Amino acid sequence: MKKSITLFTAILSIFFLLIGCSAKGDEKASATKTKTEKGKEKIEVTDLSGRKVTFDKVPETFATLSMGDMNIIHALGGKIVGRPDAKITLPEDVKKVQVIGNAHQPNFEQIASLNPDVLIANNGFQKNIPTVEGQGTKVMISSANSVQDIQKNIELYGTIMKKEDKAKELNQKITEQMKTYEKKSDVKALLVYGAPGTYLAALPTSLSGDILEKIGGKNIAADFPEMKEYPQYAQLSVERIIEANPDVIYLITHGDPNSVKKAFEGEMMKNEAWKNLDAVKQNRVVILPPDLFGSNPGTKVTEAMDFMYKSIQDVRK
Repeated sequence: MKKSITLFTAILSIFFLLIGCSAKGDEKASATKTKTEKGKEKIEVTDLSGRKVTFDKVPETFATLSMGDMNIIHALGGKIVGRPDAKITLPEDVKKVQVIGNAHQPNFEQIASLNPDVLIANNGFQKNIPTVEGQGTKVMISSANSVQDIQKNIELYGTIMKKEDKAKELNQKITEQMKTYEKKSDVKALLVYGAPGTYLAALPTSLSGDILEKIGGKNIAADFPEMKEYPQYAQLSVERIIEANPDVIYLITHGDPNSVKKAFEGEMMKNEAWKNLDAVKQNRVVILPPDLFGSNPGTKVTEAMDFMYKSIQDVRK
């Protein structure tokens, strides 16, 4: 029984990380403007799940179930009336905003009472869309499997808010920053998502994997078979990791980072060959900041890229 509870807790922890990043990022998000019968402008967008969402007027109030989407709306100057639970530092004007739960457990009563013009949710929320939209709130589905996904979200939110110029400015900053990184791909890295008793390798199709490629690192798990439930991740193969011999290992977690690192190293040290990995011998098991890598970082993806780039540069020294 105890083992079953531990497994359930681990799966639930993984869900919290992946739910914000599992929408179909390869769908083409788009935005168009048409005229209504009365001559008023109507905005139609296609969100990152492929859903078409139409607005008869510019939305004024927003509620979000992910920190990244909240960050983007805030950066665009939108009025946030509902936000997710947060264990990270928030801007002063956002701290007072009503909490509406999180991606896994939305508080529908709070959402209904706030009656936002738009609720931004994640993949897996689709079954709740009719209920929420029946109360007069439009729902948009977000995704963050890549830097490009985040830029698409910025563009879409800028369109519906009529903040296109600000959105272009934010996206240009991200694009220009990516151009500054050396694309050597000579540093071998392993990205590990850690939850109690469960560890997964992040693939290039995940946000952290995409960032690693963009800043010039080489993902040793690139050809690991993807998981059916979470295609951006793979089961860890200790044998293949030892064979690839990564220069650095990055840990991604929602929980207490130091506890996860200790548990991960304890698990891996059961294999004697693990101690001979270059990353282990050089003490290069790096905890990635949870607010930048534990979920969608929004516009702070620039900080996430910088953090990993500087770490890769340290390995090159």
